[in-house]
Amino acid sequence: MKRSLMCLLLSIWSFSASASPALQGDVIADLNALQSQLQEGALAQVIERATAQAERLASGNQSDQWASALYQQLAAGALARQDQPAAAADRLAIARGLNGVDDDQAARWLREEASLRRAADQRDQAIELLTEWLTSQQDIDTTWQLTRLLAQQERWEEAAEWLEQALSQTPEPSDAQQALTLAIYRNAGQSEQALSWLLDGLNAQSSAADWRQAAGLAQQAGQPGVAAGLWETAWQLGKLSEQEDFWLLIQLHLAGGTPARAAEHLEQALSEGDIVRDETNLRLLASAWRQAKDVEKALSAWQALALHTQAAADWRAYGQLAYAWGDEGQAKQAFARASALGDDEAEQWFAHFD
Repeated sequence: MKRSLMCLLLSIWSFSASASPALQGDVIADLNALQSQLQEGALAQVIERATAQAERLASGNQSDQWASALYQQLAAGALARQDQPAAAADRLAIARGLNGVDDDQAARWLREEASLRRAADQRDQAIELLTEWLTSQQDIDTTWQLTRLLAQQERWEEAAEWLEQALSQTPEPSDAQQALTLAIYRNAGQSEQALSWLLDGLNAQSSAADWRQAAGLAQQAGQPGVAAGLWETAWQLGKLSEQEDFWLLIQLHLAGGTPARAAEHLEQALSEGDIVRDETNLRLLASAWRQAKDVEKALSAWQALALHTQAAADWRAYGQLAYAWGDEGQAKQAFARASALGDDEAEQWFAHFD
């Protein structure tokens, strides 16, 4: 910040000579002397002298006011080096409002003031200044600065509007810019845009965190099938391998309309001993095949569950499913077993076969 302001101060004559009012020789000499003092670090003396001269000349003609503005700029430079960015910004605000300051110079000071406001944590004021500056200028770095400031102030919808402009001018956003993009899309309630942004960059080299984030965004966007597909791909790539990742994979497939894939994963895990062959897992497998409407596998899974639990309710559920799918042989056997276990409702079903 200080370095950029000092660079600006040291170039005042080169960019102002043709467009700005002529200055008196003694004023030029005094400004040069103050610049030298500023470079040498005589900050207090520069602030005192520049302030006095600026105030003395502020009510004069165009040439005087131009000189006053330059004195204010010098005072701003000294204040910035004293770690007083807010006070420095105030001086530049005064300077750019004086008569005799051309539009280009006023724009430069406006942008520098915005940087100082940002350094002083005066973000809303910095946002106003940068927005004003960008109405007449095009600068990708400044657009990203404004976008980030709006996000920091949680002005998400405005941030999203400026983000579109920033992205359109940035072929390859940096990691920080990509993170900002996702944060803005998510907080602005634009999950679909965030998901599209992530999907464009996902590949076999993407991290597990990227795959997790994409799946989460798909769920937020109301696309459970996409979430399941993303998690499945990450699982197959070996990006996700923890036990909790496996169970979320099952739940995503069940929610996303691919229950058969969930059942296949469960069967493989059971056969390889990765999960326990207990009532909970067998019931989940049977439910998955039933949801997938695979008659043969669903009936086999429900039979296995009933054999494991020996619960009348499970035998009856197995029989009802077999009956609904037209397999009277299995249905009769299942209802008979449930009835033998004391299930009165199964007896009523069994009566259908008399």
